[in-house]
Amino acid sequence: MKKELSPSDTVIQNVCKVRKNERVLIIANPRTADIAQDLYASATNAGARTTLIFQSEKTSFDNAEPEVIAAIATNPDVCISVSACKLGKDAGASAKPYILETGEKYTHIFDYLLEGKKTMRAVWTPGITQDMFSRTVNINYAELAERCRILGTYFKDVETVNVTAPSGTDLTVPVHGRKLLFDDGDFSKAGCGGNIPAGEVFISPLVGNGVDSGCFGKIVYDGSMTFSDGDSIIETPVCCTVEHGFVKDITGGAEAKRLLKTITEAENRAVTMEKEGLLPEGMGAVYRRNARNIGELGIGLNPAAIITGNMLEDEKAFTTCHFAIGENYDNDAPGLIHLDGVVRNPTIVLNYADGSMRTILDKGVLQLG
Repeated sequence: MKKELSPSDTVIQNVCKVRKNERVLIIANPRTADIAQDLYASATNAGARTTLIFQSEKTSFDNAEPEVIAAIATNPDVCISVSACKLGKDAGASAKPYILETGEKYTHIFDYLLEGKKTMRAVWTPGITQDMFSRTVNINYAELAERCRILGTYFKDVETVNVTAPSGTDLTVPVHGRKLLFDDGDFSKAGCGGNIPAGEVFISPLVGNGVDSGCFGKIVYDGSMTFSDGDSIIETPVCCTVEHGFVKDITGGAEAKRLLKTITEAENRAVTMEKEGLLPEGMGAVYRRNARNIGELGIGLNPAAIITGNMLEDEKAFTTCHFAIGENYDNDAPGLIHLDGVVRNPTIVLNYADGSMRTILDKGVLQLG
């Protein structure tokens, strides 16, 4: 009988498919040391040239240590960020972005090498715990990949997505021309990367122009949410009214106040950072605006994930979807925050240009037949 791999061996051997003599960089915090050291041992046992470095814990607004940025800039074959919260921003690239030959700009060396140059593959685990790592990593990745593939075919030629839920969510999401992205646990090729635990598909809504485009309706978060001071289970639903792609009003209880505080802090910091030369001229207003942007619609697909109040796992849970407020994944809505929030038991309907429709979740249940 074949012995089951440990979670760290699964990440190194099956998810990243690390090969002999590849350079693997692992970045961790003291709180994530055990997981990081297990990954270090697994990568080393696979024959990789492995480096492990530690930095203090970073929030959504903090910069990574310059030594960490310099290490990533060496362009390892694989970069694994094992963070208790965030990797941290790239202060140098925020002030002076990396620019591809196509003109596309990147405000972090990590994203530039992974998504821009496509010379690196990566894993990032913001908020990982030992319990989560043990429960959610050893899943059937072939089954996950097949779910992602089917949903990818369904999203072709979709114009808008309607999301409703028992909590009161009722949002129309424009996605014309956008591509559905996969976090399917296959990070074996340069330019590929995602979370551990893996298990979601996601798409960036079209950015509103403030006149006649963008998402419209309301989102009622009733699962969990990310705030600048951490993730939490939502006790009192948070209702966000959305117009032209941006959050206009936020109502609810204590969690609504925390969300508004985080968004306001991001808006104010964007203006201050431009004045201090930490953002290029004119970008303060852009970052301020995008602090209220609807940056993502995602669907959880990891059967081992549950809602615990830790967004890294919560957004992967079955029978949920999530919306992020802040920057998006198509690099046309830069911002200081990306706040995921979970909606339970949604019904999601895809609307096509020819007038046809397809339901892909019905009260949280996947419809892949």
